[in-house]
Amino acid sequence: MFQRITQAVKGAALLDFAGAFGLAMKYMVAPKKTVIYPNERNPQSPRFRGEHALRRYPSGEERCIACKLCEAICPAQAITIEAEPREDGSRRTTRYDIDMVKCIYCGLCQEACPVDAIVEGPNTEFATETREELYYDKERLLDNGDRWERLIAKNLELDAPYR
Repeated sequence: MFQRITQAVKGAALLDFAGAFGLAMKYMVAPKKTVIYPNERNPQSPRFRGEHALRRYPSGEERCIACKLCEAICPAQAITIEAEPREDGSRRTTRYDIDMVKCIYCGLCQEACPVDAIVEGPNTEFATETREELYYDKERLLDNGDRWERLIAKNLELDAPYR
């Protein structure tokens, strides 16, 4: 009985409405959190997983040693690697393809790589008009690595204590 009287008083006084209206007014005058993209961007974590890239050593030689760990660990089977030995006895890739349509951006390829050759870089803007443009070959991956190397190296350094 007491509960029904309390509800009736609340309903007559419009307390719920007043509380909701007050909350709406609070958020109406609060500073906006909307970002005007592409002129402004939200901060990006060093662990962000974006477009893939193959890295090179400072000498210009590609890092990939063709161990194929990334190909083996990829749950989507999006990575294809072919390799052959070089004259000095080391192995290097002749083909390194990633099917970005299949890729689930899990980052396992990056974690498996013993030399940090394959990384997921900071680029988020790689939309295409056709599916064929999402089949990345070795040259495109190396170009991505060259383009984003400074930021990739900085992000890997920031993430190093947690690896």
